[in-house]
Amino acid sequence: MKINPAESTIELTKLSPPQILFGTEVDDKSSSEQFLLSMYDSVQASIFVVDVLEDGDFRYVALNPTHERWIGIRSDDLRGKKPEDILSPIDAAKVRQHYSECVLFGKTISYEQCLQFQGISTWWSTTLTPLRDTNSRIYRLIGTSSNITPVKQAQEAVGLQVEREQLLEAIAGRIHQSVELETILHQITKELRQFLNCDRVLIYRFELDSSGVFIAESSVAASDPLLGKNITDPCFNGKHREHYGRGCIQFVEDIYAAGLHSCYIDFLTSLQVRANLVVPIFKEQEMWGLLIAQHCHQPRQWQQTETDLLKQLATQIGIAAGQAELRQQIKHLEAKLESQKQKQINQLQQVRNFEALVRRMTEQIRDSLDQTQVLQTVTQELTELLNLDRCQIELYSTCQTLVTITYEYSTNLPPCQGLTRQIADRLEVYQPLLQKQPLQFLEIVPGWEPKLLVMSQMACPIFDTQGILGNIWLTRPTQEAFDEFEIELVQQIANECAIAIRQAQLYKQTQAQVKELEKRDRLKNQFLRTLSQELRTPITSISLAAQTLESVLTPAEISEIEIVPQLLQILHNECGRENKLINDLLTLTYLEAEPDPPTLIAIDLQSWLHPIVESFRDLTNCQRQRLKLTVNHALPSLETDITDLERIVTELLNHACKYTPAGESITVSAELIADAVELNITNSGIELTSNELSRIFEPFYHLSKHDPWKHSGTGLELALVQKLVRHLGGSIYVKSATGKTTFTVKFPF
Repeated sequence: MKINPAESTIELTKLSPPQILFGTEVDDKSSSEQFLLSMYDSVQASIFVVDVLEDGDFRYVALNPTHERWIGIRSDDLRGKKPEDILSPIDAAKVRQHYSECVLFGKTISYEQCLQFQGISTWWSTTLTPLRDTNSRIYRLIGTSSNITPVKQAQEAVGLQVEREQLLEAIAGRIHQSVELETILHQITKELRQFLNCDRVLIYRFELDSSGVFIAESSVAASDPLLGKNITDPCFNGKHREHYGRGCIQFVEDIYAAGLHSCYIDFLTSLQVRANLVVPIFKEQEMWGLLIAQHCHQPRQWQQTETDLLKQLATQIGIAAGQAELRQQIKHLEAKLESQKQKQINQLQQVRNFEALVRRMTEQIRDSLDQTQVLQTVTQELTELLNLDRCQIELYSTCQTLVTITYEYSTNLPPCQGLTRQIADRLEVYQPLLQKQPLQFLEIVPGWEPKLLVMSQMACPIFDTQGILGNIWLTRPTQEAFDEFEIELVQQIANECAIAIRQAQLYKQTQAQVKELEKRDRLKNQFLRTLSQELRTPITSISLAAQTLESVLTPAEISEIEIVPQLLQILHNECGRENKLINDLLTLTYLEAEPDPPTLIAIDLQSWLHPIVESFRDLTNCQRQRLKLTVNHALPSLETDITDLERIVTELLNHACKYTPAGESITVSAELIADAVELNITNSGIELTSNELSRIFEPFYHLSKHDPWKHSGTGLELALVQKLVRHLGGSIYVKSATGKTTFTVKFPF
């Protein structure tokens, strides 16, 4: 039968749970309804039925067997009751809210909630479906629930783990940032109490005696705060200290049920403690204090995760305490260093003075090659800087058997400059110095009786990688020894002295070598000039003799002897070649022996180069060579010596004609490159090796294997060209590649 909603509360008492759920008599059930009823009884999901009364109130109708087992309430005991009859007021309000929402929206809703049945909290995932009567009014709610308590507990454990890690990370960060210990401990107690949701968290630090003091506290207890109180535990004897010293912890869930000694119970009761969890704090293997969590008014079941958290926090507190102690030691050290500040300032000033002296020495060494000026300055400035009576620099002889005081500056002691000492007479002094070790000692000044005058002396060796050169002697008018700081600074000065001495020696050697080379160069040039002049006379005589012989012999006589014309031609050619060689030699020696400056005249290269190049046209045509001239129209005027420039261009063209095979080309070009006029003479058909390029400007170097025309030459042409280009202030270089060779001459303007 079907249930009339208006009579639902009366009929409920007469029907079994399946009939109530589906609104039918058992005898009238169809096969599908039978199936649904069997599911109601046997399904593992929890099913409950709630009636929606006319006044909007809710009453429970039935539970399936699965739900009965989960909540521990029989369906018959639940039937007809309101939510408030079986749930706490808070839980009843929560379920009513969900029931009202289902009725208000008129559709199936799903939600999760935590409810307490018989003191046990259980999490449920519930789907609530409304049923309607023939008038479309919602008169009943069918709920299907699943117990999700294990899932929620796992989620809660993960959340607690995340919170714990965040707490530990935040505390470690504060320690890393060197936050003050008091601030760190205050934050630990506050955040730990909130995390544990307990009444009080304390940090207790041991004093030298058996007492201790609470140095940090976070509490919601009504008792007086314990922070700052020095409290002695009457039961904290050697046994307890040994117990904590081994790293053991104490966790008491209820002081009245933990089997504690009566005096300890009284002590904890006086502090309003009901549950107690205590973890020792160690600093560098020594017990430093205790980390304490407490419940004040009711027992507390401490979890293992909570104990582990306190252990980790205790470790962090020990680290923070160690860092705080270290910072305190640093402050003490800073105070001690501050007390020495004035002494350090004086030393720093002395360092600055030494640095200034080293800079001046470096500048003098750079600007002057005179060691006398540098070393004499050193003796004076060291005397003034270190408040000395005297400063001396002595230099060793070449064989290192003698030493001579070469430089000296003194305020009131007798002069010793120029004195020579035998090293053998004072081996005990000079042996360590020759081994490059500083030496200092006290010396009694003779002649001061009856009052003795004792002075402090130090010798610092002057040496470099090539050997030892001498020593710096310092004499102080007191018995105060030279400290390591002063010895190190003086050694720096000695290193600079070594540079100055070695540089002066090198300069003298270089000057001697330069003079010797200049002498040899002058002798060579003089020899070449003399040789050239001596050769000019016989060559002139030979040339005149050939001309005379040619004029004396009649044509008939010449023709009678066939070889005579050839001999006369050889005489003329060789005389001309030798005469050119002599002129080239004279020109070279002139250019090498500080020639007069060139006579500069401004010329237009476009008009000036053309006739010179054209003068080679017949020769290139005869040798079947192509000759080309290219001059940039925007080329400015060039100031140069016309005679020298013409000689340069002529010799380079002669060289090109000599080494260019038939059918190849010779190109002369002039253009403006950056801030220089560039003159290029290129011939194709020849490519030189790197060895040939490196020697091409050497005197008497011949490229005979590249000469297809077998021309003769003096071998001085290109050497002379190079000298002339440099004489005019220009530069010349040659490159050869891809079957071409180019001579490039640059003249800046």
